[in-house]
Amino acid sequence: MKNSLLYRYASPQQFYPLAGTLIPWLSVLAVLLTAAGLYVGLVLAPTDWQQGDSYRIIYVHVPAAWMSMVIYLAMAFWAGLGLVMNTRLSSMMASALAPTGAMFTVLALWTGALWGKPTWGAWWVWDARLTSELILLFLYIGFMTLQSAITDARRADRAGAVLALVGVVNIPIIYFSVKWWNTLHQGASISLTAAPSMAHVMLAGMLLVTLGAWAYSFAAALARLRCIILEREKRSPWLKEAA
Repeated sequence: MKNSLLYRYASPQQFYPLAGTLIPWLSVLAVLLTAAGLYVGLVLAPTDWQQGDSYRIIYVHVPAAWMSMVIYLAMAFWAGLGLVMNTRLSSMMASALAPTGAMFTVLALWTGALWGKPTWGAWWVWDARLTSELILLFLYIGFMTLQSAITDARRADRAGAVLALVGVVNIPIIYFSVKWWNTLHQGASISLTAAPSMAHVMLAGMLLVTLGAWAYSFAAALARLRCIILEREKRSPWLKEAA
């Protein structure tokens, strides 16, 4: 049953209407979760004893940084699946994810600079975490540029997939950079192997915004995916019927 559903929705023809159904629900969920998280983080959460109110940038910075890495891994997964299995929808999904991932990477870098100025006294330092995050942005831009530079869609998908897969090596560098090198960037506040180092209300606000970012990412990627399907399948008979 599960395999039949996977095969069914692996087709652009079948996935197109499903994406259209999911987008409004995911969009509403994204707004509600993000609004709730920001309210908790900016209003209910206490002032940090060491950083004051400047720490509140984490309610945008941390979810954006997480999503920049998660989306890249998802993009590389779909691109690799399209490369190996030669599935059209997988490659389309990778292309749909890239702009959202790039947006979150820019947001992470920008909010990091806003936090770094009062904390470090500088907008930017060539810290290992910051530098590897900047490289991630270049990987996103390179993926999108490479695909747009090749006119044949299938060749563009294959070339983009190779670049995306090679770039995966940068993700563990970003994540473990604060452990591998002596960096200015503070360590992780949340770990799978230890209790969180922040108050529960602070953690709740951050997790709510993160869930909102997930919902937004799904909605944005699906909306972009529908546009890509319309472009690539414009000569397909089923598209005329769907319109």
